[in-house]
Amino acid sequence: MAERIRVVIAEDHTIVRQGLVALLQTADDIEVVGEAGDGRGALDAVAAHSPDVLLCDLAMPGLGGLEVIKRLQEEPEPPRVVVLSMYHDAEWVKRALDAGASGYLLKGSGVQDVVRAVREVAKGESFLSPGATMAARSEDLTPREREVLTLLAEGHTSKEIGSVLNISHRTAEHHRARVMQKLGINDVAGLTRYAIRTGLVDQNLK
Repeated sequence: MAERIRVVIAEDHTIVRQGLVALLQTADDIEVVGEAGDGRGALDAVAAHSPDVLLCDLAMPGLGGLEVIKRLQEEPEPPRVVVLSMYHDAEWVKRALDAGASGYLLKGSGVQDVVRAVREVAKGESFLSPGATMAARSEDLTPREREVLTLLAEGHTSKEIGSVLNISHRTAEHHRARVMQKLGINDVAGLTRYAIRTGLVDQNLK
């Protein structure tokens, strides 16, 4: 039998952490070897157990997840890190990946996504949950394209967007087409959902 993937879980909410432990222990190829409720505890648990993967929240007391990831990268053999976070905007995804994370999961991801993420990063791959992937894609948009996307999501027509941004109707249409092409989304409803998920517009937008 192949060696199991050794995992440490760092999450300050006890009920969430216990749920993650129970979830991962149902997988035959994964073993939870340590837990922590804050950032310093995460570093201690990694030092004590030498896990293959650290499943880490970003918002933790004392020492945040980003700082934990950065400090681990200074070690000779750091664990692969999967971030589990409620932050879905592109800036947080980028900061986590730049710090050294190999995976980014949004809280609310499916059960299988958590298990899959651990397995993928343990193999040396990267893993982004769908919402995080879309957030990362928004980095490819120009500032003007982000403006157009925001206005589209707020319900403005191309003609109205042209008026707001002081550009022609034809130019507004061109920007809309480029946004759809870059994001791989082919309708305004899809763009609106994307803009809400990535924090460009208020999630209570009607």
